[in-house]
Amino acid sequence: MEVFVAAAEASGFTAAARAEGMTPSAVSKLIARLEDRLGARLFNRSTRKLQLTEEGANFYERAKTILAEIEEAERCAGVGEARAGLVRVSVNHPVGMHLVLPRVGAFLDRYPEIELDISLTDRVVDLLDERADIAIRSGPLADSRLRARKLGWTRLMIVGAPAYFKRHGTPKRPADLDRHHRLGFSYARAIQGWPMREGEKTITVPTKAPVRISDGEALRRLALEGVGLARLAHFSIREDLKAGRLKQVLKSATVHDGEDIHAVFIGDGGPTPARVRAFVDFLAETIGPDSL
Repeated sequence: MEVFVAAAEASGFTAAARAEGMTPSAVSKLIARLEDRLGARLFNRSTRKLQLTEEGANFYERAKTILAEIEEAERCAGVGEARAGLVRVSVNHPVGMHLVLPRVGAFLDRYPEIELDISLTDRVVDLLDERADIAIRSGPLADSRLRARKLGWTRLMIVGAPAYFKRHGTPKRPADLDRHHRLGFSYARAIQGWPMREGEKTITVPTKAPVRISDGEALRRLALEGVGLARLAHFSIREDLKAGRLKQVLKSATVHDGEDIHAVFIGDGGPTPARVRAFVDFLAETIGPDSL
């Protein structure tokens, strides 16, 4: 198709051959093969002139459009493409509210040609089904189809509101948790319950409360309202601890545990689009230990 367009615009096989870096005979053979496949004559040939037939003129107009669209598709898909376009991001509520959304403005200032479509959900989504470019996940990763970039690590703490402790007392050891509301999630998690140190052994205290909730930010809200104790990421409650709205308990009995935070994206062996790399690199650069 490219050779045909070059011949039509140059009105000759010799000039088209020069433009395409081919021999005139090779151009002639390609055009003849194209005409055979289409079952139509594209050029009227004479010793002095090459002229498009009516069928050739129609094919030329469509070929020009198709070649332009192919060039644009390759330009947009190329790894060397400028950092521009839409990035679809799936992130859980605590990480989204406390780590991602506060950085959106600075990211868009740096990359004004990139648009973000951010979905906040604590549900673990399938990137292919959701057509998401990136998911930001806390905890262990199990999906081997995905590539991952670690953004940081966060401590997990058992906390409660002063009003809750005033009504129910403050637990001093893991056994005291039996008489406390231990808030948890309404969906299965990779690690169930709260790992605790009891003497020389480590036990897991299950969550148990009159209410369960679907996302981490709502769980924080319940703890602030004095509904019960919750095990929350430090980055999401740092300001609450400073202001005295929440208080950490059982610090010495809490296993020094936490969870990694990763940006994950499809890992099928192909190159990562520049717009996606820009967002992941920016988060890795700006989310550090002090944030977590």
